[in-house]
Amino acid sequence: EVVWDESRPDGTPRKLLDVSRLRGMGWAPRVSLSAGIRETLQWYQEQT
Repeated sequence: EVVWDESRPDGTPRKLLDVSRLRGMGWAPRVSLSAGIRETLQWYQEQT
């Protein structure tokens, strides 16, 4: 039997990275998110 515990928060907590200090020091990503996902998928397909 599954019992729902309503005293606990619902869902998965979000973990977000704050890069404002890094950007303040001049850092910028070299690869966009969409390009990174594309490249990672391509790499994965080549490995399998």
